[in-house]
Amino acid sequence: MGGGVLQKFLVASMFMGMLPIAILYCFNNDLLPGSATLSPHSLTLLSGFLAVVSVNVVIVFYICVALKEPVDKHKPDASFVADAKDSVKKLTSGVSPSTDPALKKQE
Repeated sequence: MGGGVLQKFLVASMFMGMLPIAILYCFNNDLLPGSATLSPHSLTLLSGFLAVVSVNVVIVFYICVALKEPVDKHKPDASFVADAKDSVKKLTSGVSPSTDPALKKQE
């Protein structure tokens, strides 16, 4: 499945909305073979159960597609990583907030 992350998310979201509605519509309008012979109670239970299962199948499919996304495709910004490392170093080295020039700038 090619395309960007946003495109994959939008397609999965559309299926999560459309599949349950299509399943409920098919059951309630007797479009599936054998659904006309079910009692109203059984029809409601079966169609609701299958609608919930369909959403879960779409979620699992989306997770599998997301896990196959290459890890090295998205590189973090080098300056952001350097600033984050400096910040962590300052916090772990015991620099007091009153002497840290970055914190003085924020005040």
